[in-house]
Amino acid sequence: MNRHHLTIALFSLVCLTAQAGPREDLLAGYAREAGLAGPAAFSASRGETLHQRQAGGGKADTPSCTTCHQSDVRQPGRTPSGKRIEPMALSASPERYTDPAKLEKWFKRNCNEVLGRACTAQEKGDWLTYVQSR
Repeated sequence: MNRHHLTIALFSLVCLTAQAGPREDLLAGYAREAGLAGPAAFSASRGETLHQRQAGGGKADTPSCTTCHQSDVRQPGRTPSGKRIEPMALSASPERYTDPAKLEKWFKRNCNEVLGRACTAQEKGDWLTYVQSR
């Protein structure tokens, strides 16, 4: 392969890897819904706070995300009935957060159970940014 072809091949590879994937698309969608400039406006710190805090607005047996998902999102959790939940952290479960319908299903269920309401787009983006950073 000559130098010109190598340059074109490398440029094509960079362009392909720079394209957004399913997780990036989800974050971009939450950013648009929240009226933010883009996914960079989400905060892993706010997402961690949301995950750790005792909300008190939902069901009594699920006062926080950590009730089922543990404080360390790299560790597996357990449902109230004892069923194992795979770790929430992307580093421990790299296949997670690629199916928008599945993610929305769990946000709907878990936000209502913990917060007693639907999560906002800001909260979803912050939380997703948090678990992707771990």
